[in-house]
Amino acid sequence: MKIAEPYSGFEQGPIRPPSESESLLVRVSRNCSWNRCTFCSMYKDVRFQLRPVDHVLKDIDAARFYVDSILAAQKSGNRLTQNELYALSPNGEEGDIQALHAAYNFVSNGMESIFVQDGNSLVIKPNEIIRILRHLKDAFPDVERVTSYARSHTIVRISDENLNLMANAGLNRIHIGMESGSDKVLTMVDKGSDKATQIAAGQKVKKAGIELSEYVMPGLGGAALSRENAIETADALNQINPDFIRMRTLGMSVAAPLTQQFIEGDFDKMGEVDTARELLLFLEQLNGINSTIKSDHVLNLFQEVDGTLPGDKQAMMKPIQDFLQLDPQEQMIFSIGRRTHRMARYSDLDNPVQRDYALQMCSELGVTTDTFDVAIDSIMQRFI
Repeated sequence: MKIAEPYSGFEQGPIRPPSESESLLVRVSRNCSWNRCTFCSMYKDVRFQLRPVDHVLKDIDAARFYVDSILAAQKSGNRLTQNELYALSPNGEEGDIQALHAAYNFVSNGMESIFVQDGNSLVIKPNEIIRILRHLKDAFPDVERVTSYARSHTIVRISDENLNLMANAGLNRIHIGMESGSDKVLTMVDKGSDKATQIAAGQKVKKAGIELSEYVMPGLGGAALSRENAIETADALNQINPDFIRMRTLGMSVAAPLTQQFIEGDFDKMGEVDTARELLLFLEQLNGINSTIKSDHVLNLFQEVDGTLPGDKQAMMKPIQDFLQLDPQEQMIFSIGRRTHRMARYSDLDNPVQRDYALQMCSELGVTTDTFDVAIDSIMQRFI
C-alpha cells in the first residue's frame, strides 16, 4: 500500500520564464517529465514528481492567507514585521515562511500574474489541473494572467475539449520550448518531439484561445545544421503564428550532455559571428505572421531583436546586419562589451565611454580576434 506523501509546506521550484519574474509561483509538479534534452542540465540528478492536488490547494490557500494579512496591515497602517506576519498562520498551524515570502513578492509586484511550475505541469490529469486552476481563480479573481510551461508532446495528447476547459478555468498563456523546427536538430539533442508535433501543439494552443510563447534556440544545431535550424524553425513558427517568439541563444552549462559532446569534438558549437548569421537568416525567413519577438534573456547578444512582426522586422534585423559588416576587431569589442555588461545594445559601440570599458575588458581577458569566443564561453557559464 502506497503511503500518502505528507504535506511539508509551501513549495516553489527552481525556474520560471523571465517574463514571470513578478508572478506568484505555484508548484504543481517537481522537475521535468522528459529530462533528456542534451542542452539542459537543470533536472538531471532529480526525478519528476507530481505533487498531490490537495497539497497544491493548501499552497494556494496559504498564499491567499498571507496576501490578505499583508493587505490588511497596509490598509490599517499597522506595519507588521516579517516575524509578526509569520506568527500569523492559517488554521492555527505554524507559519509558513516560504508562503509569506511568495505573498510579499506577489503583493509588491501588483498581483497581476501566476505561474504554474515546474517544467511540464500540464502532464497531470486534465481534471486535476482544471481543479487547481479553478481554485486559483477563486482565490485570486483579479489576476490578469495564469501561465505554465508545457511540452509539445504533452499538449497534443490533451483533447481540445479539455484544453478549452483549462482556458475557461483561467489558464491564458502557455510557454513551449520548441528550441528548433528541424527534425535533425530535435533528434540530435533528444528533444522528444518532431517538427510536426511542435506545429500541431502550437496550433492547438492557439485554437483554444490561449496565448502562446514559443522559445527558440539559435545555435542549437551547431555549424553543420545552422542553416537548417534557422529555416526549419522559422517555417514551423510561420505555420503556428504564436503570440510570442522568445529567443534563447544556445548556452552550454558545464553539466549539460551537449557540453561533453562539444569537449569530445562531437558538436561543432558556433561562436558569436556565426550565430549572428544564423539569427539573421532566421528573422529573414519569418513571414506572414504577427508574432511579437522578445530577446528577454542575458544569453542573447542582440537585445534589439525585440518587436512585433511584420512592422518591426527590418529594425530588428538592422543591428545584426551592421554587426556582420564590421571587421573582426570591432566584432570582438562589441561581443566582449556586451557579454561583460559594458555594453547593452549595438549602438553602444559608438559611445566612447562604453567602448573604452569594453576595450579594457578585452585587455584584461587577454583576448584576440581568434580567441574571444573561448573567453565568452567561460563568461556565459555564470548566466546559465
